[in-house]
This record gives sequence, C-alpha cells and structure tokens, in this order.
Amino acid sequence: MTTFLRRYPDACLGFLGALLVTAGSYGLSDVPRIDSTLADLGLAPMTYGHGKTLSGFAFWTGIALMVIAWVRIGRDHERMSLRATVATIGAWTVPLMVAIPTFSRDVYAYLGQAWVLKQGFDPYTDGPAHSPGPIVDSMAQIWAPTTSPYSPGFMLVLRGVVEVTGENVFAGVMLIRIALLPGLLLTLWAVPRIAAHFGASRRLGLWLVLLNPMLLIHLVGGPHLELLMMGFLAAGVALALTGRHVAGLVVLGLAISVKITAGIAIPFIMWIWIDHLRRARAAEADPDRPLISWRDRVGVFLATAAIPSAVFGVFTLLLGLGVGWMNGLAYASRIINPFTIPVFVGHIVTYVAAPFTVLNLQEVLVVTRTIGSVALAAILVYLWWRSRHDERSAMAGMSWAMLALLLLEPSTLPWYYTWVACVVVAFTLPMWVRQVVVGVSTFYLIVFQPDDSILFYKPIETLLALALAALAAVSLRKRDPLRLRDFGSLLVRG
Repeated sequence: MTTFLRRYPDACLGFLGALLVTAGSYGLSDVPRIDSTLADLGLAPMTYGHGKTLSGFAFWTGIALMVIAWVRIGRDHERMSLRATVATIGAWTVPLMVAIPTFSRDVYAYLGQAWVLKQGFDPYTDGPAHSPGPIVDSMAQIWAPTTSPYSPGFMLVLRGVVEVTGENVFAGVMLIRIALLPGLLLTLWAVPRIAAHFGASRRLGLWLVLLNPMLLIHLVGGPHLELLMMGFLAAGVALALTGRHVAGLVVLGLAISVKITAGIAIPFIMWIWIDHLRRARAAEADPDRPLISWRDRVGVFLATAAIPSAVFGVFTLLLGLGVGWMNGLAYASRIINPFTIPVFVGHIVTYVAAPFTVLNLQEVLVVTRTIGSVALAAILVYLWWRSRHDERSAMAGMSWAMLALLLLEPSTLPWYYTWVACVVVAFTLPMWVRQVVVGVSTFYLIVFQPDDSILFYKPIETLLALALAALAAVSLRKRDPLRLRDFGSLLVRG
C-alpha cells in the first residue's frame, strides 16, 4: 500500500475524494423518506444544521479532489500501468457503493416501478403512485404517476431486487448497485480490448470512461442502469470486433434488454461483420469467388437484426407485459434542461421573442423537438450508410451516432454520456477533445446538485461552474495554470 501511494499519489488522492463524497452524501443527497435507518445509525444529525454544513464541505472537497486526481492522471496517463488504472477504478468505486443516491433520485423510481409490478400492477400502464409507501415518497414526484420506460430485462432485474428487499429503500438501493456491478466489470474487460484493437491507448480509454468522476459518481453513486447497459454494449462491440459476431450480437441483445438506446450501435455491427468477411475472402485469394455477394450482405443484415431481437423477445416473453415500455418513453419530454440542441434552441427562441411577445416554452419545444427528431433520423441513416467501408469507419459512425443522439434527443442527462464514451475509446482523441470532455464533465458535476436539483438557471453559480470547468480543462494540458506555485514561493520569500 505504501509503495502504491508513492508510485500513484493521484490515485490515492481520488480515493480520498471518493470517501469524502460518500460521507458528504449522507447529509447533502436526497435520503429515503419515512425511513429510520440514518437515525438508527446515529447519522441523522448530518442532514440538518451544522451537520449538513460539514457534509457539504466534505462532499464538495471530495468532488474537487476526484477531479484534480482525474486531470493529473489524464495529463500523464502513460505513467500509470493498466493494472494500476484498473485498481484505481476499483478503489474509487468501493466507497461510492454505500453512498446515499447522489445527483439523482432515479434509483427510487426503479424501485417504485418494480414494487408496483410486485403488487400485481402492470408498470407499463400503471405508475408507482398506484402503490403508495416509502418507495413512492422517496422518488421525485413528477415520476410517481408515470409508466415505466425500462426494457423487460431490466424490469426482471428490478423485480428480483424487490422480491428480496420489499419496501426497504436502503436495502433496495444497495442491492440494485450490486446488480449493476457486472456492467462495471464488463466495461473494465471490454474498453481496453476495443482500444487495443484500433491501436488506441487502453489506459486512456479507461481514464475517459470509468475514472471520469462525473460518470463514475453518477453510475455507481446514482446509481443508474446505464452502468449495466454500458457493460453489455462495450462487451458486445468488443466481441464483434474480434470476429465473434453472433456472440457480440447476443450480448448487444442483452444491452437493449436493459435500455433500448443501445440499439443505435447494432446496425453498425453489420458493417464490421461484412468487413471481416471481405478480409477473410481476400486472404483466401480465390479469383473465382466474389469477395462479398449480395446474398452474403442480406444474410449478415438478417442476422444482425434477428439475433438481438430474439434476445429481446425472450425477455419480453419472460416478463409477460408486451412492448408497453414504449409508452413510458414519451415521458422523457418532461425533462427540460438546455443540454440538447432542441431544448437549447427553444430557450433561445423564447428569450429572443420576449421583448415582443410571450411564447410558451412548452409549445416552442414541441416544434424544436420535432425538428430535432427528424434531423436525428436523417443523420443516423446518413452515418450508417457512410460507415460501410470497414470496421474503423463503422466504429466512427457508431460513435458519431451516439453523440448525435445525445445532442438531438428531447432531453439528456450527464450519465447518458456513457453511450458515446464506451465506444469512442476506439480512437486516440486529440488533446482538445479530451479538454472538452474534462470541461463538460466538471461543469455537469457542479450544475447538477447532489439533492437532484439544478443550478443552471442561476447566473452567478453557472458562471462559477463555467470558470472552474475551464480551469480543469486547461489544467489537463498545462500544469498549474494559475501559477499558484509562484505565488507560494513569493509568500515564502516574503
């Protein structure tokens, strides 16, 4: 341990930050309602008065330490071995496993959807409000009457959780985190393989995806189903890249059974498979046999569509509730933040029109989101067709498609960035792109608050967040951009 501390002080600094974030979450995050667990543990004073103040200090100090450690590791990422990087991810994860749900109350909604299913209702037609209790009281009330948007595989996982924990919210949160852990392990396995396949840095890939405090805290401290979806998505892609196309598509079927968003990646697997067939045929050097016939293309297309669909169909039959999850997808429009292009444009239109007329933001968003959806559909088709040349272009198209989805869908949230992060590791991102990632991640860590509130509409706080995000981004390229060491030396000499 002492040797590790000397060799990798930044890893240890981030671990200390994760400990402080977890400790602070008990006073700053949104604790379960109608639950005596904190009082029974003697921790209730952390939620009010001086205890809450100390919790806030611990939490934000922890956030700062994790970001500093992440930036410093990213600046000299080749200094840390792959094994040490994996160990660091594990060390930062462990404390977050016992944090109060942080930055979001979605996990309470997971339990609410599962509990209403256990009570004999159909969560695809009946919201958690049909079964009042501590779970419903703990979740964000905007989601209490809404139906579940979650795919059948994840609903089966959640039903298993509440079968064990009942209405014990604390136990339910902890068991969901354990159920999502395979996603972390699969990502640790897959990301280095995707990166190595294209000659990119394995350590930089893990730094981008799992050492990122914004993603790690949201995925584990949240927690969010994207952790499990990301694991299956990355693993399915990694298997396909190594020639195990059927196995990869089966795993991608598991990914869409957790969250349908993963399906964006599946069409691009077709081009990867065709490219592998083309290269295999070229190696055989048979002049009488075409490299790829139309029969081959049709066969690959049908297999690419059928295998994940069959996996999804099995989970649908096991759950026995049909495709009602599609109804719940419409409720995403209730999330309004200016972090997608349609919503941002909607805000701008209403602000610009304000001196002349009053426009209802909701009515404007109907228009901008519709335009965004049409544009997204066209862009996805274009990217898919443009990516047909080889496996590298297919991975590029997949990455751009995930990014387009993030920017053009009706709403987006910080943990959604896992969709693109786990596939873009195939490429060595230029420094300026990594700086953008650091800046955006730091900004999101500040404007999204641990109690599920948002500071973006407060100008002073937003400007502070932008300044700190810019400082973090610059620090990735330049050590000590504020020249604090010079200031310290001046104080010593003075």
